Amino acid sequence: MENIDVMVLRSLRNWRLAGQRALLATVVRTWGSSPRPIGSIMALCETGAVVGSVSGGCIEDDLIYRFTQAYASAQVSGESAVIPSGAPQRVKYGITADEAHRFGLPCGGTLELLLEFDPDAAQLDQLVTSLEQGQLMQRTTQLADGRVTLQVSDAPTELNIDDDRLVNTFGPEYRMLLIGAGQLTEYLATMALFNGFAVTVCDPREEYRGAWSVANVTITSEMPDDVVQSFKADRRSCVIALTHDPKLDDLALLEALETDAFYVGAIGSRRNNEARHVRMIEHLGKTQEELERLRGPIGIYIGSKTPAEIAVSIMAEVLAVKNGVPLPRDMDVAHAKNSQDIAHNDPGVLVCGIR
Repeated sequence: MENIDVMVLRSLRNWRLAGQRALLATVVRTWGSSPRPIGSIMALCETGAVVGSVSGGCIEDDLIYRFTQAYASAQVSGESAVIPSGAPQRVKYGITADEAHRFGLPCGGTLELLLEFDPDAAQLDQLVTSLEQGQLMQRTTQLADGRVTLQVSDAPTELNIDDDRLVNTFGPEYRMLLIGAGQLTEYLATMALFNGFAVTVCDPREEYRGAWSVANVTITSEMPDDVVQSFKADRRSCVIALTHDPKLDDLALLEALETDAFYVGAIGSRRNNEARHVRMIEHLGKTQEELERLRGPIGIYIGSKTPAEIAVSIMAEVLAVKNGVPLPRDMDVAHAKNSQDIAHNDPGVLVCGIR
C-alpha cells in the first residue's frame, strides 16, 4: 500500500481530469484529543466517493452525507452539482459537547478543516507526478482566492496556516531497503507495505530470491553494498540487514551509515551484535562513535520467537523512530533481555513489577 497522501492526491487529480467536481479537505488545527493529526487530507468527489481521512470516520460521514444527498437530489432534478466554487472555507467540528458527541470526537476534541473546492487538475497532475518521481513538494494555497503554487522543497516542514495562506509539504513514499530475502523479510516487507513504505529487497543468493512470494516489492540480486549506494537513502529511508551473514551485511551497513537514513539496523543476538561491532572496528577501521547509529539487536522487546512476531517487533521500532517517539529503555531488546537474565539468575530481583 503506497503513501496515503499520494493516493488521495492521485484520486483527486483523476476526478478533476475527468471533469468531476471535488474538494480537498485538510486538517489545519486541532484542540484537545483528535483522531487524526494536523496535515491529514481527504478528497471528496461530487458523487460521494472519498479517499483519505480527517477523522475516525465521523466527520467523513457528515461531509459525505451532505454532498452525496445533495448530488443525488441534483441528479433527479436535473440541477448542477452542489460542491461550491470560490475561495477555500474553514470549518470547525466538535466546538460544543453536543457536537463532540455527535461527531464522535473524543474528550471534547475539536478540529478545523480547510476545504478547497475544485482544485486545478493540471496543478494536481504536476504535484502527483513530482511525488511519484521522489521529489519533496511544498504546496501553498492562498485563502483569499484558492490560488495554488507548487515548488520543490529541500526538507519536510510542519503544516503552517495563517490568515492569508496554507503551506503544506508533501513527500514521496517512505522507503525500506531489506538485505536478505528469507521468511522474516517477507513478513517485515508485508507490514512495511501496509504502512506506506516502498520496499526493496536485496539478496544475491538465488535460493532465497527464488522462493520470494510478496507482491509489489522490488527485488534485486546485486551485492548489498552496491545496492545501498544506488538506493541513495535519505531521511525518509531505512536500511535493515536480515541475513546474519557478515559478507552480505557488514559493508552494506557501513554504506548505509554514511547516508541520512533515519534507521539503520541489523538482526542478531546481543552476542552477534557485539561481534559485528568488533569486526567493523578491528577489520574495517571504524570507531565506536561512527557505529552509534547502528541499531542492534533491532526491534522492541515483546518476547517474540517466530518470524512473524519478530517482524512486528522490528516494524514497531521503525515506526517509533520514524515518528520521533522515544522508546523506554526497558523496551530495548538488549536491555530487556539483560534484565530478564538477571531475574532468572536471581529470583529475588524485581523486574517490571513481578518478582
